[in-house]
Amino acid sequence: MFREEDIQQIENHGLTVEKVKAQIELIKSGVSYSNLVDAATIGNGVLRKNDEQQQGCIDFFESKRHELSIVKFVPASGAATRMFKFLFQFLNEFDETKDTIEAYSEKNKLFNEFLNGLEKLPFYEIVRSKMEEANPNIDSLPLAEQYVLFVKTMLDANQLNYSFFPKGLLPFHKYENHVSTAFQEHLLEATMYVTLGDATHLHFTISEAHKEMFEGELKLIKERLEKENNTQFDVSFSYQGNSTDTIAITSKDELYRTEDGKLLFRPSGHGALIENLNRLDFDLVFIKNIDNIVVLEQNIEISNYKKMLAGILLQIQRQVFKYLNNLDDDDISEDEVNNIELFVINRINVELDEAYQNYTLKEKRTYLHSKLNRPMRVCGMVKNEGEPGGGPFWVKDENGVVSLQIVEFAQIDIENQSQKSIVDNATHFNPTDLVCGVKDYNGNKFDLTKYVDPKAAFITMKSQNGVDIKALELPGLWNGSMAHWNSIFVEIPVSTFNPVKTVNDLLKPAHQV
Repeated sequence: MFREEDIQQIENHGLTVEKVKAQIELIKSGVSYSNLVDAATIGNGVLRKNDEQQQGCIDFFESKRHELSIVKFVPASGAATRMFKFLFQFLNEFDETKDTIEAYSEKNKLFNEFLNGLEKLPFYEIVRSKMEEANPNIDSLPLAEQYVLFVKTMLDANQLNYSFFPKGLLPFHKYENHVSTAFQEHLLEATMYVTLGDATHLHFTISEAHKEMFEGELKLIKERLEKENNTQFDVSFSYQGNSTDTIAITSKDELYRTEDGKLLFRPSGHGALIENLNRLDFDLVFIKNIDNIVVLEQNIEISNYKKMLAGILLQIQRQVFKYLNNLDDDDISEDEVNNIELFVINRINVELDEAYQNYTLKEKRTYLHSKLNRPMRVCGMVKNEGEPGGGPFWVKDENGVVSLQIVEFAQIDIENQSQKSIVDNATHFNPTDLVCGVKDYNGNKFDLTKYVDPKAAFITMKSQNGVDIKALELPGLWNGSMAHWNSIFVEIPVSTFNPVKTVNDLLKPAHQV
């Protein structure tokens, strides 16, 4: 199958021939869909806390945080290109000689929104200033020409080149005296629930191509932010390693080769970040995407929900650790084992094996120990208001074990009527707002790579130089990469979910001071 130079390329990529062959077989055979049993809803897999309970969880977190090591983990490798897709279309389609701006914006809702909110964009004055440098008489130009120049100044490679930027380094929020990036806002947010003593730890996963840009931004803002917030920011970066890439094959199941005859390897999606997460050594890890960040004045309330999730995790984890120690004791009573069994079912959302009731006391202890001694995550879930993305479901695996999982749309056989019916009845979706406990009851770090479901991958169809190719995406970080964790899902308000998918999202109230 492989030539000598292929084998060399595979090894240089940090992969092995065996691993690549396994990837190819998986792509050829296809991955199986998730087997949904039910949607997780309030009272059936999703917790709802009233105001008093929420405050109790926040208080519990605040009382315990000084005993812990805490880090905020932010996936931030995404480029901003897709945010500006409709603006690239505008530059390609708009013809000043045949069309007017008014007519074009009438036909294009996104562009119309962009024009109407232009002056509210956080980088409006930056772009205008750049335009005036090149053309001091900019205001004397026809309006259509000004708009074209504005968009070109934003996007052209020899101008501001915003589409090349990582999303985290774009101007996101405009304050009275400065413009803040998403990266800077995450540092500030971390001071609300990550800071311990005089240290605030953050870890960003980025594209290696953007390393110097992130380091430059950090150097620019670090000293000022540390003075203003009375803390030391310990910020680290990592990349999605080449060794997590997957091979691409054609739609005819043949090796795809580039013009120079080389194999094509592609990044395998955010599931590969489990390796990056696994290298961190902290008790508690908060995870939140780079673009889901609000202006500072709104963040105090939103950050309280992070504290609430952490409080829930610490409360349940405390009980888990107590029960694990009890299970280690050979003198444990049958009544205590029965109490632990109920806890595992009702609080950890674990469905026991059918054979469990026939186990001896010793076998029950071993079984319950294996169910409790795992990494734990508490995930916020927001009411589904039509946003795209994965959601919480009860899922049955190939061994018949039912568990709570976050399932992406691509993992669901929507042509299957019974599966579609379950999806139609779903009430919540995953905003990627989670807190993770990654150490065991003896204080040892779990090896997170042991709790991945490798079969929860999915195959995507792409086009490469006009050729249809099939590519394998690893199980998503909060999907199959955490499949064998203990999962607690908790309702949080939709106000906590404010992603920036297009540039127009920056005009929404959550991103306006």
